[in-house]
Amino acid sequence: MSDNIFLDTNIMVYAHTDVDVTKQFVAQKLIADNTSFISNQVLQELANTLNRKFKHTWNDVAKVLREAIGNNNVHNNTENTTLQACQIADRYGFSFYDSLIISAAIDCNCTILFSEDLHDSQVIDKKITVKNPFK
Repeated sequence: MSDNIFLDTNIMVYAHTDVDVTKQFVAQKLIADNTSFISNQVLQELANTLNRKFKHTWNDVAKVLREAIGNNNVHNNTENTTLQACQIADRYGFSFYDSLIISAAIDCNCTILFSEDLHDSQVIDKKITVKNPFK
């Protein structure tokens, strides 16, 4: 692929856990084969999920975060990202946090947002298409 892609938190969780080895392989391949982007929000949600749901120690969480930062481009959400998220939430009815992911993806000039949680094949603002990589 030559498109910039953005990875939702659920894709990163699969990439860094063995809860589903098929999805783990797909998620890791997306990262390895593309110019992938995540946001600081994704890192925060990943850390929380690994510690609370998977009971990883904070030391192990930090190792995963360092790996995620090394393997993906990281977007730091800005005022514009946050305000744009409000517009997206209003226009499409997404939650604020889903809209913040979408807004970050748009800021990164990504054409694809990989997510298991959003509507597969939906095009948002004629700029980004949501794809479920596990379908």
